[in-house]
Amino acid sequence: MQEFDYQLRPRILYGPGTLDRLGSLALEFQGRRVLVVSDPGVVNAGIFEKGRASLALSGFEVLGFHDLQENPTTAHVEKGLRVAEAFRPNLIVGLGGGSSMDCAKGINFVYSCGGQMRDYWGVGKATSVMLPMIAIPTTSGTGSETQSFALISDAETHVKMACGDPKAACRIAILDPTLTVTQPSTVTALTGIDALTHALETYVCNRSNPMSECFSRESWRLLSNAFARVLETPGNLEARGEMQLGACFAGMAIEASMLGAAHALANPLTATFGVPHGQAVGLMMPHVVRFNSSQVEGRYAELLRLFVPTTLTSAPNQGQNESSAGSQIASLFQTWLSRAGLATSLSQLPQWPNHLSHDATALEATIDSLAASAQKQWTATFNPRVTSEKDMKGLYLAALEPTL
Repeated sequence: MQEFDYQLRPRILYGPGTLDRLGSLALEFQGRRVLVVSDPGVVNAGIFEKGRASLALSGFEVLGFHDLQENPTTAHVEKGLRVAEAFRPNLIVGLGGGSSMDCAKGINFVYSCGGQMRDYWGVGKATSVMLPMIAIPTTSGTGSETQSFALISDAETHVKMACGDPKAACRIAILDPTLTVTQPSTVTALTGIDALTHALETYVCNRSNPMSECFSRESWRLLSNAFARVLETPGNLEARGEMQLGACFAGMAIEASMLGAAHALANPLTATFGVPHGQAVGLMMPHVVRFNSSQVEGRYAELLRLFVPTTLTSAPNQGQNESSAGSQIASLFQTWLSRAGLATSLSQLPQWPNHLSHDATALEATIDSLAASAQKQWTATFNPRVTSEKDMKGLYLAALEPTL
């Protein structure tokens, strides 16, 4: 049985309308100045204003920082740091998707401990107590609210740095499913696929343990049975709530274990071509599942039993032939991608260079470069089946064209 060391955190509040409690919850921490980190989409949707109003009602001075984008970089963190140094907050709130929460953590690292973001690449490098932080996700994807890691890309090299420390863990996570209803359908699709890959990879990775398995299983059960419903009926608050809880539990599973090769393969696609993370990891997931099946077919069968086929999504041969569970889950992912309007192959990606379709030399060089980068990714070391650069190349080639 895999050993583990896991501390339960943060405090989690779930329910429609819980954003209204932000101000009263913030009173638990000393000080009266709150920096709220939110992306422009959250501001435009009116969600930032709701959070600001709740804080103001409890007597807080609030300043918003919104100069960030998807996949926050060291440049975004540096801009936020300058704002924090002038404002001197006592509390930081990350209100938005994973990018907002990760950027808030990044600002907290450098503001509280000094130096540069690169100094915290790795685990346990915080040098001081950090400001208390409240996380409020408006998407159902990263599960950043329950993780002590900030994923920040180097603005110069585009390398995605995982910066983790127990001191960076949020004190409180507020899960209000009503906040996820306003997100665009593309965001629902991309974040939902991302969360599903988290549930799947944490369950089979070589760091999986009794604690993480509890979160992975429940996350998969919720997400796999709610994803098609939120695509079909975006206003379904019950399904939205299941997605939000599922993403949260998947984040807790990551914190207790780790991910795998699908994320290792996805990161170079994002860094090199700007492919959205959910698209990249979802596209690669079916091929990684088939690759891993020889090692963890039984684990895939356990998850397949938690999925309930419906008229919206069905799993081929579900419950009849568990020896093909990996193949069935791979097909299920491809069905989800198609239903969400996402690409199912590299060649279908809008970001994929057109010239590669008729230039074999350039294609091979591109795949070789991607494979070398993927093999160097930290998450690759936790895949249940050991990978090589040759394996990574084979997985990219398998994903090149649509699966017939």
